[in-house]
Amino acid sequence: MRPTLRQLQYLVAVADTGKFHEAARMLNVSQPSLSAQIAEAEQQLGAVLVERGRHGAIMTPLGEEVVRRARLILIQVEDLKAFTLRPSGEVAGRYRLGTVPTIGPYLLPGAIKELHRLYPELRMSVREARTADLDERLMDGRLDMIISTPEDHVNGAFMELFEETLFVCAAQEDELSAKSGPVDLEALKGRELLSLGPGHRLSLIIQQLATAAGAHVSTEYEGTSLDAVRQTASMGEGVAILPNLYAVVEAQRDPGQVVRPIRHKLARRKIGLIWREGSPLAEPIMEMGNVLRSVAADLLNDDSGKPRRRVSRR
Repeated sequence: MRPTLRQLQYLVAVADTGKFHEAARMLNVSQPSLSAQIAEAEQQLGAVLVERGRHGAIMTPLGEEVVRRARLILIQVEDLKAFTLRPSGEVAGRYRLGTVPTIGPYLLPGAIKELHRLYPELRMSVREARTADLDERLMDGRLDMIISTPEDHVNGAFMELFEETLFVCAAQEDELSAKSGPVDLEALKGRELLSLGPGHRLSLIIQQLATAAGAHVSTEYEGTSLDAVRQTASMGEGVAILPNLYAVVEAQRDPGQVVRPIRHKLARRKIGLIWREGSPLAEPIMEMGNVLRSVAADLLNDDSGKPRRRVSRR
């Protein structure tokens, strides 16, 4: 007897959640059934894979290696299923998409609506995570594709979706809000820039901008979201650096907010759709990427790099 694919799937779910009941809920099975299947897998392998305790489920050292191998097996099975769709070129079935939180909430609502219109049989699940977490989940098969910055995923294949400019946002009474149009980097000299916490590519770009401008990144504030960063800047606590896509989708909703593009080569970032090298899903993923690219171009005003009229007011 050998462990079944279902047992391997259950084991991976327990490793991901750290709790039997959460793994069972995620897989839509009963906890007793899941526990029994894992116990049977342990018996077949002749080893304890999961340490059970009051605080949850912890993988034993041997269990961690089994989970790593199980992920690879499950990837191969998913690739086999995808291979059967490839000859028809059909974009259908379930895809797991990961995205950085500075892009997903602003691009995906319209993009997924368009994808479902074009491909009625497509089913998409979406997960937001930091850049490093996305890379890990893509490489171990928990995600089929991700929207992120290509330079952070050197082992994957990718297509560029768009390049966006970074914008400044400050309080209404701040001199940066007194004008419209692009801002030169010199205007940020000596200023305190607000950023997200570590683990985000955007934070690294903002640090580079601060160094080049003679500014500094706040050490007292780390935003949990772009909304939080913008709202903190609007209260006069520093200058927010915001991506173009966020600026045209969210910041313009506040009629009193002035958001201006930064005129400097460092104030740009490329966003791509990334998948595993050699994945049999590459063809339909690229078809979906063309839709994402088109929706992004429309949101960014046909890639002009300029804000819509309501973004930067006189």
